[in-house]
Order: sequence, then C-alpha cells, then structure tokens
Amino acid sequence: MTLMKRTIAAAVLAVFGACTSALAQSEIRLGTIKLPDGFRISTFAPKVPNARSLTLGGDGIVYVSSRDRGAGQVYAVVDKDKNGEAEEVHVIAKGLTNPNGVAYRDGALYVAAVNQILRFDNIDTTYMNSPTPVLVTDKYPSDATHGWRYIAFGPDGKLYVPVGSPVNVGEPPTDHHACITTINADGTGMEVFAKGVRNTVGFDWHPKTKELWFTENGRDLLGPDSPPDELNRVQKAGMHFGFPYFFGKDTPDPKFGEGKKASDYTGAAQDLAPHAAALGMRFYTGSMFPEKYRNQIFIAEHGSAERKPPVEPTGYCISLATLDADSKVTKYETFAKGWMQTGSAWGRPVDVLVMPDGALLVTDDTANCIYRITYSK
Repeated sequence: MTLMKRTIAAAVLAVFGACTSALAQSEIRLGTIKLPDGFRISTFAPKVPNARSLTLGGDGIVYVSSRDRGAGQVYAVVDKDKNGEAEEVHVIAKGLTNPNGVAYRDGALYVAAVNQILRFDNIDTTYMNSPTPVLVTDKYPSDATHGWRYIAFGPDGKLYVPVGSPVNVGEPPTDHHACITTINADGTGMEVFAKGVRNTVGFDWHPKTKELWFTENGRDLLGPDSPPDELNRVQKAGMHFGFPYFFGKDTPDPKFGEGKKASDYTGAAQDLAPHAAALGMRFYTGSMFPEKYRNQIFIAEHGSAERKPPVEPTGYCISLATLDADSKVTKYETFAKGWMQTGSAWGRPVDVLVMPDGALLVTDDTANCIYRITYSK
C-alpha cells in the first residue's frame, strides 16, 4: 500500500471511528423507540456523521447532507443488495459551509451551501471519486443565522430554495430574506415564491394537488409554550405567511404584531408543538404502510430548545399530520418517539424519505446514523 493510500485509509477510519461509541449506543437504544403496532425501526446506515437532509438518486442511492459539525460533508449511502442495510458510505465532498440542502435531478446532485448552489454531474457513477462540482449560483445571502438551506425540485421543474430570517425576529433586511425562492436548474430566474417565512428546513408537494407544504420554526425568547411551530400550505405563489407579525394560525408577536391583523396573512394549516423544531417532512407515497397513511405527512421534529426540565420537552420524535380529501389537517399526533429519555436526548430526527420499497428513512444528526422504518402485518 502506498503512502497516499495509507493516508486516505487512515482518514476514512478516523471519520467513521470517531462516532463508533455514539453509534453503538444508538443501536442499543432503538428498543426505546415506540411505534404503532406492526411497525419496526432498524438501522439503515450506522456511520453517517451529522446526517441531515436526504434525497434519492438513481438505483436507490441515498444522498445525505451534513452541517459544519460534520465537517461540511456530503455522503452517498449505498445499499447494494437492497436488503435494507447500507453496506457503503462514501464522502462525496467535504469542507463545505453548512451543506444542508441536497436535491437530485437528471443524474445530478444539487447541494446548497449557504450562498452557493453546487451541482455534481453524473453523480451516480462518480460518487466514489471525489467529483468536482459546478457552481450553479452564488447569489444567495451568506448570513450564518438560519443560513442552512433545504432544497428540492418542484413539479414545475424549478429548484425551491428558502432563505431564512437572519435574526430571531424582525423585519427582513431584504426581499430575499424570510422567504422561499425558486430558480431554474441552471441558477437563473430567481423569484420569490412565498413570503413571511421565518425559517423552513423541510417541504414537499401534495401527490395529488401538487401544492407545496412546508414546516416552519417559530421564534425564540417568548417562553416554553409560545409560539407554535407551523405546518403550512401554499395554494398560490406570492402568499405571505405572517412572519414577523404572526405565528401559527393567529398568534401575534408581542412587538411586531401590534396594529396588524391576522386576516391579512396566511395562517398555518396546523399549529405544531411549540419549539419542537419541525424540520424535514414528506408525504407518504409508498405502498408498504397501511392505506390510511397514504398521502399523509410525516414530520421529523428535531427537539425543543426552550423547553428544558422541569418543563416537558417537545419534539425528539416523528409526527404524523392526517389530511382529509380537501387537504384540511384533521389530526396531528406522534408517530414515533423515544429519542428523549429521562431529560436527555440520545438522538434527534432531522429528515424523512420514502424509499422505492415503501420504507421510511429517518436521519439523526446526534446519533450520526440513518434509521429505516418498515411495516408488516
């Protein structure tokens, strides 16, 4: 083995070996996760440091982002024999700034790294070879606060890119803050699609209506019980979702809501638990789960920042929002829980992804792994 190969091998072992202890604990503690009858949780990939957002590539390859705590890396996770356990985790890129957003289209992987959108062409065949990215755009704000982005391609072929508020609460400094934008796949044609969005780190389109739904985190520093996080529905472009004036369906901000009317803005389709840090969400489009879950929304709730003992924490779970035929939310409930134990969180869900076989993947940036939730009678 050459010196270079030994150096590379040592680096790979260092990256994955550093989290071995935490990963072993996450495996053991899977027994604490409570799911509805018939569901089972297992580990899909146990060595994915700071695993964040998910997107599905060709041949079932799963692409996974991280943030700076994971050295700004992007991964390809490969289950070669399709048995529900990934055999390989490859580092595609490293040293990026908060590469939280990943999206796949026409054989290319798009990565959002704060102000930049990068594209890795032919990624399904180059992921093992440290591919060189193409710069799609660097026109997005570079604010650190809420600067990690979730991205996805919509039914219209546009890439949807949110830009969070650079402060906890306050008037956006520009029209391209506190919003969701769209761009063409080549980075041109930036437009604001939705306004008044404090920070969204997860969205998806209804399989039938093609309407965009997104989670949104409420502001901090109003105590443990206010305001709620949000699940929002975009019925047309240009809608304003209330930030910084209102949160949830109609909760006013004590300062910026003064003199404003909730009816002038679009309230949440569903108030979520306060400070639950609702992140990734997906409509369930698989056939493995029972029919009642079809076209319903699974939400990864990362966990509360302002609800500390003795206040009961919120989040640290996967929740389920059930819609009726008119896309009205009829129920919001916990689907999977157990990552928080006796006041200490051993894991924190970040994103969810429906796989071709109908299984649901879940990333965990604290236990550094990806779970797989399955169902059988």
